[in-house]
Amino acid sequence: MNTTWIILGATSSMARAFARKLAAQGAGVLLAGRDMKELEALAADCRLRGARLSEALSFDARKPQGNAALSPGRGREGGELTPAVAVGWRPKKPAIDPPPLLFGGVVPASFTAPADFLQRLAPLLEARGGGTVVGVGSVAGDRGRLGNYVYGAAKAGFATYLSGLRNRLTRAGGHVVTVKPGFVDTAMTWGLPGLFLVASPEAVADDILSAVRKRRNTIYTPFFWRYIMLIIRSIPEPIFKKMKI
Repeated sequence: MNTTWIILGATSSMARAFARKLAAQGAGVLLAGRDMKELEALAADCRLRGARLSEALSFDARKPQGNAALSPGRGREGGELTPAVAVGWRPKKPAIDPPPLLFGGVVPASFTAPADFLQRLAPLLEARGGGTVVGVGSVAGDRGRLGNYVYGAAKAGFATYLSGLRNRLTRAGGHVVTVKPGFVDTAMTWGLPGLFLVASPEAVADDILSAVRKRRNTIYTPFFWRYIMLIIRSIPEPIFKKMKI
C-alpha cells in the first residue's frame, strides 16, 4: 500500500483505530496532534503493526500557528500523501458562554484550522490528479440543537467546506469523503447525558475505510444515524425550538 496518511487529531479514539488499521495494511502514517507522548506511543504501535512509515508531529488546531509544522511536502518519501482530518473540540455548553476564549477555541479546532490545512494542501492534491481526502464532521452539524449549537455550527461549516473541496478535487480525479459520526465511544462523549446506540471506534474506522474504497461522498456512521438525523431535520421549527434534544 504505497500511501502515507497524515492524520490530524490522531490521538482521538476514532483516529487511533483508523491509524492502526492503516498500519496493518502497510500504509505510512504521520500522526499529528497536541499530546506528543501519546503520539509517540501510537507511532511505535503502528510500526509494530506493519506501517511502512510512522511518525509523530506536533499540531494544535486551537492556535493560529498550529499548522506551521505540517508542511504539505511531509511524507512524500513514503508514497502518495493522503490527509484524514479528525480534529474537533466540544466543551460542555455552559463552559462556552462566559469566556470568549472557549468559544473561540471551538470554531478553530473544529472548522477553520482543519479547513486551512486542507486548503493549503489542495494544490498538491489537485496536481497529483487522484487520491482521497477524509474529513470527519458530526451529526451535530445537521441541525442546531440546544446543547451543542456552537460545536454543531463549526462542524456544519466544515461539512460545507468539504463539499466545495470535493467539487474542486473531483475535476482533477481526486475525491473527498465526509464522515458524520453519531455517538462514538470517545473522550468527547464520556459522561454526556442521554447517549444511546454508542458505536466503537473500530467500527467507525471500518466504515471510513469502506467509504474510501467505494469513493462515497458522505457517510453517517453507524449507518442508522442517516435516518435519525433525517427525522430530526424534518421536525418543524415551531415544534423543534421547544424541544430539549
